[in-house]
Amino acid sequence: MTFWRRSSKVTDKFDQELSDELRFHIERQTAANIAAGLPPEEARRQAVLQLGALDGVKEDCHEQRRGFWLESLYTDVRYALRILRKSPGFTTIAILTLALGIGANTAIFTLAKQALLDQLAVPHPGELRLLYWSAGPNPPIHEVWGDYDQSAGGVTSSSFSYPAYLQLRRDNQVLQDLFAFKDLGRLNVTIDGEAEVVRGQFVSGNFYQQLQVVPSLGRPIEPADDATPGSGPVAVISDAFWARRFGRSPSVIGRKIQLSLTPVTIVGVNPPRFTGAGNVQMSPDVFVPFSMQPILLPRRKGSLLNNPDHWWVQIMGRLKPDVPREKARASLDVLLTQVVKSTMTMTKEEVPPRLVLSDGSRGLNFPGKHLASPMYVLLSLAALLLLLSCANLANLLLARTAARRREMSVRLALGAGMSRILRQIVTESLLLSFFGGVAGLLLAFLGRNAIPRLLSTSWEPSPFVTRFDGGVFAFAAAASLLTGLLFGLAPACQATRMDVSSSLKDSAATVTKRRKGLTGKSIVVFQVCLSVLLVTSSALFIRTLMNLSSSKLGFQPNHILLFDVDPPRSRYPAPKDIALNHRLEEGFASLPGVDSVTLSGTALVAGDTSLTDFVPNEQPRKTAEAQTASFNNVGENFFATIGIPIMSGRGFNSGDTPTSPKVAVINQSLAREYFPHSNPIGTTFNKEHFQIVGICGDAKYNNLRTDPPPTFYIPYRQGEDAGHVTFEVRTKAEPASVVSAIRNVVQSVDKDLPLIDVRTQTEQIAETMQTERIFAILSGAFGVLALVLASIGVYGVMAYAVSRRINEIGIRMALGAQPGAIARMVFGETLTLMVAGIFFGLALGWAAGRLIDSLLFGISPHDPVTLATVAGALLLVGVLAGYLPARRATRVDPMIALRHE
Repeated sequence: MTFWRRSSKVTDKFDQELSDELRFHIERQTAANIAAGLPPEEARRQAVLQLGALDGVKEDCHEQRRGFWLESLYTDVRYALRILRKSPGFTTIAILTLALGIGANTAIFTLAKQALLDQLAVPHPGELRLLYWSAGPNPPIHEVWGDYDQSAGGVTSSSFSYPAYLQLRRDNQVLQDLFAFKDLGRLNVTIDGEAEVVRGQFVSGNFYQQLQVVPSLGRPIEPADDATPGSGPVAVISDAFWARRFGRSPSVIGRKIQLSLTPVTIVGVNPPRFTGAGNVQMSPDVFVPFSMQPILLPRRKGSLLNNPDHWWVQIMGRLKPDVPREKARASLDVLLTQVVKSTMTMTKEEVPPRLVLSDGSRGLNFPGKHLASPMYVLLSLAALLLLLSCANLANLLLARTAARRREMSVRLALGAGMSRILRQIVTESLLLSFFGGVAGLLLAFLGRNAIPRLLSTSWEPSPFVTRFDGGVFAFAAAASLLTGLLFGLAPACQATRMDVSSSLKDSAATVTKRRKGLTGKSIVVFQVCLSVLLVTSSALFIRTLMNLSSSKLGFQPNHILLFDVDPPRSRYPAPKDIALNHRLEEGFASLPGVDSVTLSGTALVAGDTSLTDFVPNEQPRKTAEAQTASFNNVGENFFATIGIPIMSGRGFNSGDTPTSPKVAVINQSLAREYFPHSNPIGTTFNKEHFQIVGICGDAKYNNLRTDPPPTFYIPYRQGEDAGHVTFEVRTKAEPASVVSAIRNVVQSVDKDLPLIDVRTQTEQIAETMQTERIFAILSGAFGVLALVLASIGVYGVMAYAVSRRINEIGIRMALGAQPGAIARMVFGETLTLMVAGIFFGLALGWAAGRLIDSLLFGISPHDPVTLATVAGALLLVGVLAGYLPARRATRVDPMIALRHE
């Protein structure tokens, strides 16, 4: 007896220090000793002795703890796999549900990561600083080529004049050095006699040196290449262009190509992931030094390299380690003020701009800035879908945990700790999330190009190239772990409230006992709430796309073929470019199958616009501020070809030549704004004295969302130059049928002129709705899946509730309850859950409506018709989901139910 008291004290002391893993093995050995015939107390003592714990030496036991832990983990995983294998239907549904949720989140995160998080592929991108300037409403800078954000309080831009860049670089003391770059857009390139279009970028001679980028082949552009205008007819090409056009041949170094008909020598090939300094999404095809600007991009007013009034280049530099950012900004701000005052003529009202030093690790990042708000909305919708999947699985696991109450109670009665039970439940949840994560990652990889494909067009690739890197895998792993913990939390909490005694006597449960199941029903309410948010968002985005598609254009887009022509200015300086365009017009008009031909400086509904002064000569200025209007240089058949009606006066004709009086046609919006009480026909405006000869109908200009702006049109033949233009060809049949003939006409005029961006007017309009289309498609898919998951959740909970209340239903029916009353009872609970979830969902949707308001068109986020339709759809889903459980309840046999365990 003394020995047993002593050993019990040691055992109790040791029990306090045991890990769950070691306790598990002691319990297992105890059970084996009992099976061998030992009494329970002796079996326990012997188990402790056999595991070397009776001497109370904690360190001796810790030496074995790691091995016990690994063996215990292996046992848990093996048991969890066996349990999941016994329920293939549940396991398959769980994995597919998680795969859809995790896959959708991973696919959208892959795109969002590139748009919002990725940095330039250069060493130490966090050191880079991009120079901006900000000014009041009347800045001294009037000619800006690049981003120019105007608001009520002033303007901001990242464009600087080239002389300003040189002076800032010369006097800079706070950044390591300043380098410059400028996106050129499209350039004509001729290789082996074949003309095509590439994207180019001007860079300064120290560009590669300051970015610390070494070409994978050849050499970079060097300061000597950018010393004097025309001194560096060299180019470095991108890795993608090297692969696409030269088959990765090393002999490309030293190869001569023609850029805008200018011979240029390829001296290097960029590393594969280098995209320049403009953005992190896509790289320009060709990089050339600024010294080539007078040759590749000649201007009538002289070289841009010595023009202090034209602000067009971007400037970047690396911050010195010992210089605070604010000190660097203040120093450069002083330099910028000196530059403006010394190189530009300013009025008394104009104030020099202030310099802003911003993060340059992502470059200009225009695609990321434009897609930031849509990306956050898409990520939020995908997160809601994943939460809905977790809620659905939590409900399924709750039902499984309840069905396994006796199993867990037996384990607890045999000495298993509650932590062992919880660990087993969590292990099963994490296994499901692991398999779901793997399947989701596979789905995301297979569908990685789906969203970029929606952002591309038949004439222009997507600005995003999907990359599956370590960050994407880490996100998928984190999402899988988080979901496993989320949907495993509810069954784990349920297990902690388990009463071993009542669970073991569950077979004799009284028929009067009610199990409320509040946890499962609360999760159903949460599911319905999330479903309302997803379905409402889906309905709003679909309505937005429908509203945009049906908006009044003001012109006839059918059977119109669009394509651009950009003649090299070295071969076609003004006015030769105007003569070339007129010759092409005549050639296209003579083709069979062509109704009419015109051209414009800006294509309609193409996301682009041109603004200039509009000052009527016969009336005083309306305000002291600048009076502007949209304008377009067009061909004489523009209104007939596009389908814009002439409301008064006339359109253009063959008599409007370069030598005749300058004329213009204004739209109704412009007439209403500047001539509300008079007839504008015959009046003149601006210093060129354009005479208004007609008034045309209003037509959408740059996009579908905004109303037609006040606009005037002038004949391109009466302009100073034409440059890059868009031809519009109205055809009798499908526009694609005349593309080959049009290409032949261009080649007969000049073999070095490629057709650029061949598309139809309807395709051009559809391109401006890419964001809305993505929202409609993805949110629609999320909404459908939300309805399916909600119906599964409601059905699962109600079916489980009916199965647990078989005894109660039997008594009700034995006492005279009719099947209709039983059905109403089940339907009442179902509708209660649905109504509660719909109420909370509509309340949250109302509060969050302002977050997506800017993405909608023609509809309010609080549109009552949409909200009522969504509520009705969810109620219908609830009725359908509750039908089968209610039907089952009405068919219960009272005699069988009273004997039901």
